[in-house]
Amino acid sequence: MSKNLEQTLVLFKPDALQRGLVGEILTRFERVGLRIVGTKMIAPDKAHFHTHYEDIGQVITRRGETVFNQVLGMMTDGPVIAMVFEGVEAVALVRKMVGATEPKSSAPGTIRGDFSHMSYGYADTEDKGIPNLIHASGDSEEAVKEVAHWFSDEELFDYEALHEKFTR
Repeated sequence: MSKNLEQTLVLFKPDALQRGLVGEILTRFERVGLRIVGTKMIAPDKAHFHTHYEDIGQVITRRGETVFNQVLGMMTDGPVIAMVFEGVEAVALVRKMVGATEPKSSAPGTIRGDFSHMSYGYADTEDKGIPNLIHASGDSEEAVKEVAHWFSDEELFDYEALHEKFTR
């Protein structure tokens, strides 16, 4: 794999599944030329999410136990769809497409800007997490760790897509 060719993790959170938005969101990633190299539906336990959000993402360290518990409550509200996308500078591209973590701050045209709207202020007054549809790896180092946490090597596939002569 070229050093500019990256893999990144995207989790379609329970609110994306429950709202029926997975197909519409997935289409955006495919249209831009990202290749799906791994996908599965899963209902992880608390230990799996702890590794994801604290050992890798350090949510408790940065934001506190309360925020982690809110996120955990939302993430265990139903199954998630875990996907690995591959492409040129895929991590930054996916982050740009997803938009800001706070939906209210996400620009129109981003996934969160188009399909969610809640603010941190509202979530705080209601003592709840923010339904923001998807998780995307924050940087290249985090992406490597997250992909390895969610997928075994046997669950990741290499194949040639027809559009690659235009996107690689």
